[in-house]
Amino acid sequence: MIAKRHGQTVARNILAAREEFTQVPFFWSAHYDVSINYVGHAEKWDRVDVDGDASERDVTVRFMRGDKALAVATIFRDEASLDAEAQMERSS
Repeated sequence: MIAKRHGQTVARNILAAREEFTQVPFFWSAHYDVSINYVGHAEKWDRVDVDGDASERDVTVRFMRGDKALAVATIFRDEASLDAEAQMERSS
């Protein structure tokens, strides 16, 4: 889906729209019976907040800089991923 959004912005810019791509990046991936979601982008962070237990396949991991979540990774917490994406969109 993010590639589709990139493509749409590129197409509009080819037509001289001069739009900046500001969508929150995300991906999801299934590894056997484990579903992993990742939203945002974090190259450097101050701390990592973990809520839950990855070994139990129920976790949210937030990559933080100050009070801001730069990226959020989840295992089987789709709602938390969607909430993080919505929050990142509102704060950008």
